[in-house]
Amino acid sequence: MQEEQHIQVTKASGERVPFDPEKLRTSLARSGATVELSATILEEILPRLAAGISTKKLYRIAFNLLHQRSKNLAARYRLKQAIMDLGPSGFPFERFIARILEHDGYRTEVGSIVEGKCVKHEVDVIALKGEQHFMVECKYHHPGRFCDVKIPLYIQARFKDVEEQWRLIPGHGTKFHQGWLVTNTRFTSDALQYGHCAGLYLMSWDHPRKESLKDRIDRSGLYPLTCLSSLTRAEKQQLLDLGVVLCHEICKEPAWLSKAGVRPARFDAVLKEGAELCATLIHHGQH
Repeated sequence: MQEEQHIQVTKASGERVPFDPEKLRTSLARSGATVELSATILEEILPRLAAGISTKKLYRIAFNLLHQRSKNLAARYRLKQAIMDLGPSGFPFERFIARILEHDGYRTEVGSIVEGKCVKHEVDVIALKGEQHFMVECKYHHPGRFCDVKIPLYIQARFKDVEEQWRLIPGHGTKFHQGWLVTNTRFTSDALQYGHCAGLYLMSWDHPRKESLKDRIDRSGLYPLTCLSSLTRAEKQQLLDLGVVLCHEICKEPAWLSKAGVRPARFDAVLKEGAELCATLIHHGQH
C-alpha cells in the first residue's frame, strides 16, 4: 500500500498530489458501498494506477467497477459529476437549487427581474420562508475552477441594491434579508473570508459543514436526473430542456420520458434505477 501512496495523481486544476487510498475509500463509502465492497474495488484499482493518472480517469475506473455491482450505488457515487452535467447554461443548476430549497420549506421564484434602488436585477432564485427573504445567486463553474473573491464582492453589491428596495415594501422593515451565493465547485479562501465578513451566505459542494450542497442532496434524496446511467446524454439534455431536473420528477411523472424521446422498451430500466435513488426521498416522506 505504501508504494501506491507514492504515485502522483493529477487533479482537474493540474495540481499533482499523492494518491490517497483512504480518500477513495471514503468516497465509495459515501455512495453507500459497504466496507467490503469498497476494499474490493480499491484492490482492483491499485494495479491500474500509473504515475500522473488524472483524478477524472481514476474516478471513471472506480465508477465502472461500482456500476458492475450496483447501478444505484454508482449513481450516488457520480453525484459530483452529475451536478457538473447540469451545465453549462447554468439554468438547470438554478432550478435544481430551487428544488433543494423548496424541500427545506422555502417558496421560490426562479429567474425573476427585481427592482433595486439603482437598477433592475435578474435574480437566479428568490427564496421566502416566514420572515426570511433571500436573494440566491447560482454560479456554475467547470471542473478545476473555483469561485474567487470577485464573485461574492459582485453578488453582495447587487444584493445591497435589491435589499434597499425590498425594505421599502410594506411589512419588510422587520424581515431578515440576506444574499446567498451557491456554486457547484468550491470557494477560494479569500471568497470565504469576504463572504463571512460581509454576511453573505455561501454554499458550495463541500461548504458549509453539514449544510453543503452534497449534504443537502444526500439528506433530501433529491438527486439530479443526470445521475441516471440508464439515460443517454442526449435524453438527459432533452429532459433538462423541458425543465425537469430531478430523478424524483421522473418517478412521479413517467410521461416525461416519452416527451424526451426515450423508447418505451427502456422505461422500466430507467424507472427502476430512479426508484432506487428516490428511496431516500420516500423514506423522508416526500411522495
